[in-house]
Amino acid sequence: MLLIGLTGSIGMGKSETAKMFARLGVPVYDADAAVHALYAKGGAAVEPLRAAFPSAVIDGAVDRTELSRCVLGLPEEMKKLEAIVHPLVGRAQMDFLRKAAAEGHHAVVLDIPLLYETGGETRVDVVVVVSAPYDIQKERVLARPGMDMAKFAAIHAKQVPDAEKRRRADFVIETDKGLDHAFEEVTKVVEALKGREGKVLKARLGEG
Repeated sequence: MLLIGLTGSIGMGKSETAKMFARLGVPVYDADAAVHALYAKGGAAVEPLRAAFPSAVIDGAVDRTELSRCVLGLPEEMKKLEAIVHPLVGRAQMDFLRKAAAEGHHAVVLDIPLLYETGGETRVDVVVVVSAPYDIQKERVLARPGMDMAKFAAIHAKQVPDAEKRRRADFVIETDKGLDHAFEEVTKVVEALKGREGKVLKARLGEG
């Protein structure tokens, strides 16, 4: 089974593009959604995080704002958080991969926001980058609730530059030309990968 890594900087249209792959029958693993599920009431991260950061669990669920406050600017606390959450996210992803493989899917999409920033390209067979001009990216991000130019600038500075992501990608989906154009581009990617076999999953299943 082929592992397609889908990534792109903030505001580039990754979530919409992921939905397009799903429309074409390619299962999508959403890293952010997996974390939300872990933090929700009954989620696997709730009790370990309650033990490490008691104030971050409110009404049986992890409060992300309070959790951020507990670790922001504190490298040792951040390491503690990552040591709890990363293995749980990894396990959720492996469960998703095993299920998709058992169902006989030729390919899956792993929606990974910080793929290049975390060296994730070695854990997928193909990388698809979503991209749009900076002005459009900025406009989309600033339209989000609670976002301002300072926050956007701070996030933007920490991410691998868009030009670098485009250069390193196997495929680029441009999201500034309308949804129909983007869907056509996604369809071309799926068609281009039809005969290709994945090599990464076997090694990863060995790890997991």
